[in-house]
Amino acid sequence: MSTPTELWKKWVGRVVDEKFPLRRWLGGSDHSAVFLTERNGGGSRKAAIKLIPAQNLDGDAQLALWANIAKLSHPHLIRLFECGRCQIEGTRLLYVVMECADENLAEILPVRPLSPAEASEMLPPTAEALGFLQRAGFVHGRVAPSNITAVENQLKLSSDGLRKNGEVAGARAPSLYDAPEVATSGPSPAADVWSLGMTLVAVLTQNEPKKSGNAAAVAVPNTIPQPLREIARRCLQADPESRCTVHDIVRRLRALTAEASERVIEEQRPRRRPNAWILGVVVLVALVLGALIAVKVLVGRPEGSATQAQPVAPTNDVPASRSPAPFSKATGVGRGSVRQQILPEVSRSALNTITGQLKVAVQVSVDASGNVSQAKFATHGPSQYFANKAMAAAQRWKFTPPQVNGQATPSEWVLRFQFSRAGTQVVPTEVKP
Repeated sequence: MSTPTELWKKWVGRVVDEKFPLRRWLGGSDHSAVFLTERNGGGSRKAAIKLIPAQNLDGDAQLALWANIAKLSHPHLIRLFECGRCQIEGTRLLYVVMECADENLAEILPVRPLSPAEASEMLPPTAEALGFLQRAGFVHGRVAPSNITAVENQLKLSSDGLRKNGEVAGARAPSLYDAPEVATSGPSPAADVWSLGMTLVAVLTQNEPKKSGNAAAVAVPNTIPQPLREIARRCLQADPESRCTVHDIVRRLRALTAEASERVIEEQRPRRRPNAWILGVVVLVALVLGALIAVKVLVGRPEGSATQAQPVAPTNDVPASRSPAPFSKATGVGRGSVRQQILPEVSRSALNTITGQLKVAVQVSVDASGNVSQAKFATHGPSQYFANKAMAAAQRWKFTPPQVNGQATPSEWVLRFQFSRAGTQVVPTEVKP
């Protein structure tokens, strides 16, 4: 039995099991829904709660499975906290409360692909988490961009859909990331490797897999650089026995990291220093040449030039027309200045998705008291997420208003936000008056 998505969304504000308020709809389908909630009634301990219909489901078995998953502990695995039964508007449900992810890879894909460096950073923790699950007797069964998440600064795999290794799951919606054999034999460690390969191709090409008559035929694009192309190719072997393992992936990436470190060490190793007597000769020759040049310059200098004062170039790099002086008598206009700068509230995990720089420019109108009265995008940039963060920050800036004939006056500014992995920078420019 399924519950229409629109009905799920109407449940915002309800309380599950008299202790978990449904604060905000986070996502879901006709078969499940995820809401933002709180643990222990405190607003500071946010969590996510997943609801699934209990009809036509072995509820005891599912709750026992979630209870066993909650005992697992790995830095790259979403933690489960609590599970149980509830009922909303006559619908019997099972619920599980878990860590709340800040975002997932599926949210990045519509904006841009991952760079090879970012994909290389994503692979080791994902493969390590899958290896941990296999050793614990579990398989993931749902490796896909939507289930590779970020919790604060940590990459984590979802865990609410895990299955025991060898267990054929009940009715489950097929995924385009499923291995060819999943439909008949169910999830397995080899099937997780296939799904990881499909995910790797998707995040590097920004193209999610499409339905095909021959699910086993997957071509790895030559545009994917090595060693990622070879890893994807080995993951996507039609024969499960021919696929690499997650341990193979981790070993390969560790070996490459070690080789890169050795190269860096070699490049930074001090070169052999020349003999001391050679250095002495070089220094002596330099001193003699310097003395000869100095004598020639002094002899050839016009009379009086030795004491003639020369103008000193200004050290301030602000152009004269944009002088930071509070008031200019020549024009009667005193420039404004920034009184309070607000940086966008962007998580470290979001910054880690950036390759190069993302730029957003916001034009703000400032009233005579120095407050922002209106804001609009001058340059939106490719990401709605970063654009929204820049806009929210820009609206909170405070300014010292410019002076016209001694009176405070409205002004306009352009705030140029630059987001990168290193952090966020803002360059403010006054454009009026």
